[in-house]
Amino acid sequence: MLDEAVFTAGDLMTRDVAVVHPETSLRDAVKIMAERRISGMPVVDDEGTVVGVMSEGDLVRWHEGYTERQARWLDVLAEGADLSPVFLNGILEQHRKVKSVMTTGVKTVAEDTSARDIARLMYANNIKRVPVMCDGKLIGIVARSDLVRALAQKLDEKPITSPSSVGSLNDALRRGREKNAT
Repeated sequence: MLDEAVFTAGDLMTRDVAVVHPETSLRDAVKIMAERRISGMPVVDDEGTVVGVMSEGDLVRWHEGYTERQARWLDVLAEGADLSPVFLNGILEQHRKVKSVMTTGVKTVAEDTSARDIARLMYANNIKRVPVMCDGKLIGIVARSDLVRALAQKLDEKPITSPSSVGSLNDALRRGREKNAT
C-alpha cells in the first residue's frame, strides 16, 4: 500500500525533534523522553551533526555490570516492585552520560526519501525511527508511527469493496476466466 503512496520523509517527519548531546546525563535524557512521550531521540554533537540515537531499547540493554534482577528494571516496574537502589543510583549519578548507552552508526534519510524506502530501511535494519537530514543537519525524524498514520490515510482514500459487490469466490474466478477468454 505504501508503494502507491507518494509520501516522502518531508511529508511524514516530525520537525520539532527532541535531541540530546552525548554528554547529557541519563537522568536528563530519560526525563525528556518521558515528558515528550517519545521512545527515542537523536544524539547530536556541538555542530548539530547526528552522532547516535538513544532509545528505550538502549536503556533496557543498559545492564552491563548489573545482576539479572537489576537488568530487568522494566519487568520489576511492571510488577509493582521497587527498583534496585544500585540501579537507581546508576541512573541518578551525573557521570552516567547518554554516550554510555546510545547507539552509533545511525541510518538517516533525506527529505525526499519515499515512505516505501523508509519502511524498507526500518525493516532491514530493525529500527524504529530514522533522522531526516539536509546538508548534514537534522531537520526532522520519521518514526514507525508516522508510517502507520500515512498508511491509515491512504486506506481512507481507497474505496472498500464490500463482499456482496464482489460475490462469491467462485463468481470472481468465473469472471476472471471469462475476461481472460475474450
